[in-house]
Amino acid sequence: MGFLGSFLGGALGFTVGGPIGAIIGVFLGSAISSNYGEKKKKNTSQNDFKLSLLILIATVLKADGKVTKSELQETKAFLRANFGEEEALEALQMLKNILEQDYDYKSICLQINQGLNYSSKLQLLQILFKISSADTIESSELRLLQTMATLMGISMGDFQSIQAIYSQHQHFHGQVKDTRKELDLAYQILEIDKNASDEEIKKAYRRMAMKYHPDKVSTLGDEFKEIATEKFKAVKNAYELIKKEKGFA
Repeated sequence: MGFLGSFLGGALGFTVGGPIGAIIGVFLGSAISSNYGEKKKKNTSQNDFKLSLLILIATVLKADGKVTKSELQETKAFLRANFGEEEALEALQMLKNILEQDYDYKSICLQINQGLNYSSKLQLLQILFKISSADTIESSELRLLQTMATLMGISMGDFQSIQAIYSQHQHFHGQVKDTRKELDLAYQILEIDKNASDEEIKKAYRRMAMKYHPDKVSTLGDEFKEIATEKFKAVKNAYELIKKEKGFA
């Protein structure tokens, strides 16, 4: 059916109305309206997620006033890897159209907070960090990501945990690893204090492994399996690093 065809097919939930509906309505040539606020979605539809993702990607790309080549390449690579060539081309065309529009990202995030489940919102934030980390994450981008996370109802602990993963990627890329820095980020990923007991560390790992298990976002489709697994692996690696440092089994 293709990326655009899936939207035209009508398989949309909360994104049909409100500011998101207005944005997609421009692309489709007509306004889309609905009482989206009255719909509480227990399960996030794949199309709701994809549409929200494109709009938030556009917001992040424009954060520092320019769309960098590295960010655009990372976006293209992500879309191709997760959607295939045909759908990626359609998604990029839609993204180009969204980039040309003026919209209030805060109202977009509030609508997403109403419509998406928490696991899907965490997945959105992770993808946005992944694209932003294609080059140095500027302070303006980081402030935007934090504001977006807050408006989407994501806790500060979860925000900092996801941030730590991509701080690892940026800090150690092409450099000799700094063990102390790596440990600091591992504790941040597990959302625990450095003085936590062995039992507290184990509990934190179990909690985070459950929160970020790929099955939590299985309703989004196989396209997002790889990115969902990335955070899960990061949690496991952080736990193994702390275990080694603490010396417990």
